[in-house]
Amino acid sequence: MIRNLSLYAVTVFIWGSTWLGIKFQLGQVDPLVSVIYRFCLASTLLFAWCRLRSLSMQFTIRDHLFIALQGTCLFAVNYWLFYLAEVHLTSGIVAVMFSTIVFWNILNGRLFLKTPVRVNVIGGAGLGIVGIGLVFWPELSGFSLADDGFRGFVLSMAATLLASFGNILSARNQRHGLPVVQTNAFGMAYGALLMLAAALIAGKPFSIDPSAPYILSLLYLALFGSVIAFGCYLTLVGKIGADRASYATLLFPIIALIISTVFEGYQWSLPAVAGVAVILAGNALSLAKIDLPANRSRLPMNTDRHP
Repeated sequence: MIRNLSLYAVTVFIWGSTWLGIKFQLGQVDPLVSVIYRFCLASTLLFAWCRLRSLSMQFTIRDHLFIALQGTCLFAVNYWLFYLAEVHLTSGIVAVMFSTIVFWNILNGRLFLKTPVRVNVIGGAGLGIVGIGLVFWPELSGFSLADDGFRGFVLSMAATLLASFGNILSARNQRHGLPVVQTNAFGMAYGALLMLAAALIAGKPFSIDPSAPYILSLLYLALFGSVIAFGCYLTLVGKIGADRASYATLLFPIIALIISTVFEGYQWSLPAVAGVAVILAGNALSLAKIDLPANRSRLPMNTDRHP
């Protein structure tokens, strides 16, 4: 239990801080190219770690197919779609859209992995999304599905659905004995290659910003945001399920706002404070030891699952 909570805390803190890191990536270098740099570097670091630790890298062709699918959904196309969505929407709106991954994971886990649907997780997810809506209420109140808003909405939801498929594929791969570290190494490599092909087809210029903020933020996003955070998060997916693990996506915007308060002077509103309280309440409910499947009203406590 303590190890799971540690994985959860590390994931939330790191991904919450990557929002500031991404800000330093925007400018001279095309966003798609920056993502390619990020995952190429992350994959290289993981392969180096695997070699240093003499970890087995032998997988069947079928294994590689599922690893490539995971990489495509989780380390490639979803990132590209999110960047395209932010052309039409503010980051706050995109964060609200992405928060629906908790419901997608519940649905996809049930459809593809036969994971039981737990009442407390559904309730916690509902509270979490309400809380996210309160936190980003100023941006939501001005949102419209007309023109650019609709395009951004479609792109965000497609990216979120792909990310959910990536979560489910990771859970599936772990169930079949594929280790997280080696799977991520290959998955990020496959994802980077796919994005490289897309960038070449689109004619994106492969420039580099030699400034310290860009290089340092790239290193942080690759090592902490990709290698460590994805390692912790996907390990958590295998241990407590994609439905519960995905609640971390509702918490890292809070960390991002706290960091923004310190470095960018973000001003907290009453709805934002209330939203944080609702999110934390939903988090407690979602991770509670009470495991009530939705198709049964009463069950003894499931002691095999812990947050």
